[in-house]
Amino acid sequence: MLGVLPPVDAHRTRTPAFEDSRPSAVLIALYDGPHGAEVVLTKRSKRLSNHRGEISFPGGRMDENESPVETALREAHEEVGLDPDLVTVCGELGHLNTLVSRSYIVPVVARLEGRPTLRPSPAEVDRVLFVPLADLVRADTHREERWGKPPDDFPIHFFELDDETVWGATGRMLYQLLCLAFLLPTTITIW
Repeated sequence: MLGVLPPVDAHRTRTPAFEDSRPSAVLIALYDGPHGAEVVLTKRSKRLSNHRGEISFPGGRMDENESPVETALREAHEEVGLDPDLVTVCGELGHLNTLVSRSYIVPVVARLEGRPTLRPSPAEVDRVLFVPLADLVRADTHREERWGKPPDDFPIHFFELDDETVWGATGRMLYQLLCLAFLLPTTITIW
């Protein structure tokens, strides 16, 4: 799966959809677990002002002169204590824009040698989740809703985990990841 990702290109032109977009990056960290590939997710702290309590990938805003990879690694270290030396960057998913937070997000995909020992920063993360990709493709886990009015409607992907719901930008990135992992056709729109 990781071989079909576009490589990281530090010189790629990034074109946010909004003039005032805020460049961001997230780390999609995968490792081989007992039930196949697993992905690291976080539950954002309820103390945060934006997206509190939502499930997300470690990540955040890019600092000036910082690459998406540098941002993703820095944020994962700050949020959950992931040692950057344990991370092998493999590529990127399609970049996306969010309407609500006006973010331009670069999803950086990486491999870990095994399940990491992570320590959530209480100021940013309430909980770390280790989720097998196989659980995300179960019939009772994923659903898609169409939001907006045709012809401008768009898909929203929901993943119902045992005790959490993943949706929004994280749901879109997970859907794209699963399409690549299981070589499924995708009609996802990156906006």
